[in-house]
Amino acid sequence: MKLALYGGTFDPIHRAHLTVAAEAADRFALDQIWFITAGQPPHKPAGGTTPYELRQRMVEIACASDPRFHSPRLEEGAGASYTIHTIERVHARLGPDDQLFFLIGADAFAEIGTWYRSQDVLAALEFIVVSRPGYVYPVPGTARIQRLETLALPVSSSEIRRMLEQGGTPAELPESVAEYITSHALYR
Repeated sequence: MKLALYGGTFDPIHRAHLTVAAEAADRFALDQIWFITAGQPPHKPAGGTTPYELRQRMVEIACASDPRFHSPRLEEGAGASYTIHTIERVHARLGPDDQLFFLIGADAFAEIGTWYRSQDVLAALEFIVVSRPGYVYPVPGTARIQRLETLALPVSSSEIRRMLEQGGTPAELPESVAEYITSHALYR
C-alpha cells in the first residue's frame, strides 16, 4: 500500500485541502491519504484553535468525498501533537512492503528544521511537497522529496474563519462542512 499522511490544524478544512490531496493521490498512485487533525499543535497557543473534536468531525465529513481519504484519530488527546510520534505510530501499523509519504505545503516544509526531532522526521519517510510552479524552497540535504506543483489557488483557513465570523459562507468550504459549521454555530 502507498499511504500519505496529510497533517494540519484543519480549522476548518476546505476545498483546497481536498483538491491537493486528490492531485497527490492521482499523480503518485497513492492508495490512501490519511488526514491527520492536529490535536494540540505545538506552534499554536493552547485554546487558540477550535476544539479537536469539532475540527476532527469536519475532516471526517470532508473525507467522505473520496474513498481514498481517511481521518484516523491519531492525535486525539491532551498534550502537544508532534509529527514524529504520529509517524512512529503509523509505521508500527504498516507492513514491510508498504510505502509511507508525508503530504505537505512548501511553506510548512521550509520550516521543517524547526520541528521536534526534525532529523528523525526527515529520515522516516518521503515527502510530497506542494507548491506553485517555479516556487523555490529550501530542501535539507537528508530529505527525500517528490514535488507536486499545482495551480490550485491558495486558500487561507484564517480568511475563511474571518468570513464566517462576519456571517458569510465561503465558497471554499465543502457544502457538508459549511452545514456542520452552521449547525454548530462555529466561528461566529
